[in-house]
Amino acid sequence: MTGTADDPVAMLNAGLAQLIPVAAAMGVEFTELRPGSVRATVPFEGNGNHFGVIYAGVVFTVAEVLGGAIHFATFDASTHYPLVRGVQIEFVAPGRSRLTATASLSDEEVARIRAEAVPGAKVPFVLDAEVVGEDGTVVARTRGDYQLRPFRA
Repeated sequence: MTGTADDPVAMLNAGLAQLIPVAAAMGVEFTELRPGSVRATVPFEGNGNHFGVIYAGVVFTVAEVLGGAIHFATFDASTHYPLVRGVQIEFVAPGRSRLTATASLSDEEVARIRAEAVPGAKVPFVLDAEVVGEDGTVVARTRGDYQLRPFRA
């Protein structure tokens, strides 16, 4: 059996429960975590609104947490932490099932961010995410303005 320390996805899910308990209470769960790419899901159950679709704040949350997750999957968490500076969201269709949010950075963008993330440097990056339902329907798209911020800055 694999322990949390051996499984980065399990470790990040445990961290989410500690750092952002409201997201964990929604049922947000990371399912894929690798350098430059992250994926998270959120269930329909318990996240509905007054007209039977997933509440907009839940859709936003499953997409926004990807910015922090991609940091832990890709960059040095001992020197910098992730910070969201702004997020634009376009709601495309109602969420009527479990949702999956995905985001990735190109190899070139990962290389740029790593090169710029020297001690004391604040490094901006943009992360585009897509949220889809189980049937493949695009529910939302986000464009997040994030920053790697050095500790003690």
